[in-house]
Amino acid sequence: MLTISSNVSIADSDIDMQGVRAQGAGGQNVNKVSSAIHLRFNIVQSSLPDFYKQRLMLLRDKRITRDGVIIIKAQRYRTQEKNREDALLRLQELVRSVSHVQRKRVATKPTRSSQRKRLDGKTRHSRTKKLRGRVDDH
Repeated sequence: MLTISSNVSIADSDIDMQGVRAQGAGGQNVNKVSSAIHLRFNIVQSSLPDFYKQRLMLLRDKRITRDGVIIIKAQRYRTQEKNREDALLRLQELVRSVSHVQRKRVATKPTRSSQRKRLDGKTRHSRTKKLRGRVDDH
């Protein structure tokens, strides 16, 4: 059971994990051991609430296919157990990222006193700059 929030979790049966051989350096260990993990999670068929499903499907993420399957390949670590934990953590972060709803910004007008202060500051700065100019002897 992968916990997303206090009342939302993903069942283990919804997550499909397979061991595959990792890429890159690592000597003979890489050639012999399937230490990398391919995690597959079908958004549409999952037990997630509809809110999460819709938000995940709208995400423009390269890990999500058109069919709504999240594919995560974890191969940072040498052991399969650590890569399995890493893949689950990355899935958890991805699902949690869509749970935060951005508040709509309310446009506000600057107060009259703040406008006056801003203009007074500009006038003061302008006066200082004018005093730095050339002095005429006439």
